[in-house]
Amino acid sequence: MTVYLNGVPSSHLDLTDPTRLEFEYMQQMAAVIERLGAAPAPLRVVHLGAAGCTMARYLEVVRPGSHQLAIELDATLASLVRTWFDLPRAPLLRLRTGDARAELAGLPSASADVIIRDVFAGAVTPAHVTTREFTADAARVLRPGGVYLANCADRPPLDHAKAEVATLLAEFADVAAIAEPGQLRGRRYGNLVLAGSDRPGLLGSADLARAIRSLPAPTRLLHGAELTAFAGRAKPLVDADVVGPDATEAPPARVRPQPNSESAI
Repeated sequence: MTVYLNGVPSSHLDLTDPTRLEFEYMQQMAAVIERLGAAPAPLRVVHLGAAGCTMARYLEVVRPGSHQLAIELDATLASLVRTWFDLPRAPLLRLRTGDARAELAGLPSASADVIIRDVFAGAVTPAHVTTREFTADAARVLRPGGVYLANCADRPPLDHAKAEVATLLAEFADVAAIAEPGQLRGRRYGNLVLAGSDRPGLLGSADLARAIRSLPAPTRLLHGAELTAFAGRAKPLVDADVVGPDATEAPPARVRPQPNSESAI
């Protein structure tokens, strides 16, 4: 089923099979997460932007016993999702209402294996969750060997995506970008998955590259020299340049950049 907000597709859930991920960017994230630890060992996961909790339901099945925290700005949505869907109960899944960056700042260091950023206001990721300062805080919360995954929507010539890549390169030892080839060539608006880790080799492994190529939709993984070339002369995003003194996430609004992609608050 598809959840709509303000008439716009927001989340897709298969209520009988939580492992079915309809949106391409979620399939890409799942391919990365599969390479963490020895599956099906449980993980500690932070979701910044909960939406329908599709990824939380997926991880509960493929990594049973995982402890997950989902941060959602929209308190009404969080309450409805908990009521409508068969979500894991606390302590396996905790839903918390609040601003993604503010809630992340309150989490203990080295407390999460995975952080997923899926935060949108309309068609844009709020600036305060794209900067180097925010990214450094995400790196702080990750355990050694953990991974940060960000859903980044952009349009040609992908200047924002390139700046986000430069930001991750400034904070993580290993960085990758995953997207449909036509989008990487600047042909259309859509989603990229950006990934960062302190574990060298995780994101550039031949195994991950094969998994990405094997996804239903044509998909490319950029890593190493290819990723550096993609970023070009883009500079890391910093608070002083993009975040105002009273910055906070905008009121909930959602768009669907491509037919099988999801955007979250």
